Amino acid sequence: MSLLSRLAAGMDRISAFIGYACAVLFFACIVLSAFEVVMRYVFNAPTQWTFETVMALCATGWVLTSGYVTQRKRHIAITMVELLVPAHIWKKMELVSLFVAIFALASLIWAAWEPAMMALHGLERSGSSFNPPLPAYLKPILVVGAAIYLLQLLANVVHWFEDRASERDDSAVSAAPAEKDAD
Repeated sequence: MSLLSRLAAGMDRISAFIGYACAVLFFACIVLSAFEVVMRYVFNAPTQWTFETVMALCATGWVLTSGYVTQRKRHIAITMVELLVPAHIWKKMELVSLFVAIFALASLIWAAWEPAMMALHGLERSGSSFNPPLPAYLKPILVVGAAIYLLQLLANVVHWFEDRASERDDSAVSAAPAEKDAD
């Protein structure tokens, strides 16, 4: 197993771990939302902090699980195109889409880096009545999530080439006995 293969497999494990760990964030959102419903409609005492906390937890989970979704190939896809084009063309289209996504994520990281650092440095706040430092938290999380996503895309490129090599090896092995029988 090559170094790139080991790095890609390591990134797969990191993405899976983060994906499963973020399930706790979504569970916390459910609990906090139920708490807010009870406080608002049973006790007539809504909170100021629940909505923004749930929003931050959901945003964190959504951003950090992008690597997991990509690693599992569970992202939104136009399956109709996959059904219409031949398999060998679809495989090439997958590779092109990986490189387009890599470019897009690298651009996002580049564009979001400075605002994230400025939000951290100035401890930017939301401006709501609760006024937590959500921008100072969410902007850097966007950069971290985009970096995880980018690394997983690079791992998927490695897997793409490994799959093609494996397909070539399999076709060479299956073709070899047929040639031998022809002799």
